Order: sequence, then structure tokens, then C-alpha cells
Amino acid sequence: MRSAGADQDLTAAARIRDAAIRRFATQGFTASVRQIAADAEVSPGLVIHHFGTKDRLREVCDAHVSDQIRVAKTEVLTAADPGMFLSALAAVTDYAPLAGYVVRSLVAGGDLAARFIEHMVDDVRTYLQEAEAAGTVRPSRDPEARARYLALQGLGLLLMQINLSGGVEKATDLAAVLTAVTAWTTLPALEIFTEGLLTDNTLLSGYLAHVGGNTPARTPSSDQEEQR
Repeated sequence: MRSAGADQDLTAAARIRDAAIRRFATQGFTASVRQIAADAEVSPGLVIHHFGTKDRLREVCDAHVSDQIRVAKTEVLTAADPGMFLSALAAVTDYAPLAGYVVRSLVAGGDLAARFIEHMVDDVRTYLQEAEAAGTVRPSRDPEARARYLALQGLGLLLMQINLSGGVEKATDLAAVLTAVTAWTTLPALEIFTEGLLTDNTLLSGYLAHVGGNTPARTPSSDQEEQR
């Protein structure tokens, strides 16, 4: 599995982008072009040459962070390989700068943050579609709504844990925060996503009937039948 630090693109633009992600993650979007240039060991003029403005640099960072997360999720979901999944868990601290960047974007708000969230939703929809095609994820009656729910749920969990750790300004050890989130969410998430929560589809049937949808007659899942 490709880790978050495995990007071998060492062009000046890539070094600037990666330096900006780390700087934005730790300091926020008030970080200056001069600071980012120093981190990337280039001149401020070269940053402007490649990206034009800091907002444009941030848009590039948004796209790269989303892409890194999408690729990692796609690899794990489409393979459905316990070994790959456990390797991903072991490497979770590699994603600390990405997690910090995501939280900073959420806290900053504004149009760029809104577009970033929509990009994340699109990425979730994409990797779920790929997992459906691979036969590892069930189809949804409303793929768009499912993607939005899962994206916002994941972002909300991360933001909540950061806030419980004293807020983004005080959560200096993002790797520890990410490890804590992973430790307490992995088992319940796998249980819910794999085995479900409700013992039958009574509530789903009632809701679909209310909104004019169609659903099979009320029956326990085949998995639950086997467990009994």
C-alpha cells in the first residue's frame, strides 16, 4: 500500500506543495508564502511562479490531500485484504499532516473549505463505486447521500477528537490524535459496516414506504440467520 509519504515527485512544485500542506496543518492558513518557501528551500518568487497566489496554492493542496486519502481508501476497500488493512492501520501516523490539513480547512471555513468538503464527498463516492465494482461494498439506493453521510461522519469524528484534545491550536501531536481516533473507532465501525446495527429492516421498510420507495418484505439478514 502506498503511504502518505511515498510520493516520489520531487519537482520544485511538489516540494512547495508538500511544504505548504505541512505548514498549513501546523500553523493554519495564515502561514505566509515566505515561510512555505523557506520550508521547501526555494525562493518566495518561485512559489508565486508555480502557483500565482496563496489561494491557488491552497487549492492545489486541497486536491492533493483529497487524492491521497481517496487512493488509500480505494486500495483498502477494493482489495478487502486483512493484511493490507492492518498495514494501513500501522501506518496511520503517516497521515497526520493530511489530518491536520483537513481539520485546519474545516475550522477556517469559507468558500475554499466548502469546495474542499465537496471534493471529499466526490472522492468518497468514487472509491465506493470502485469498491462496488470490485464486489466488496454493497450498492446503495442513494449513492450520493451515502457518500455525503460517510464523508461528513469521518470529518466530524476527526474534528471532534481534535476539539476534545484542546482544539486545533493546542493539538500539537496530530499523530497521537489520529492514533487515538483509529484505536476507538476501528472495531465499532467494522462491526456496523460489516454486520449492521439493527436486527431487521423494519425501520428501513417504514421509511421507504413513507417516502415512496420499495423494499423487500421484513426479514432478518442472511448473516443473522447463520449466526442463530
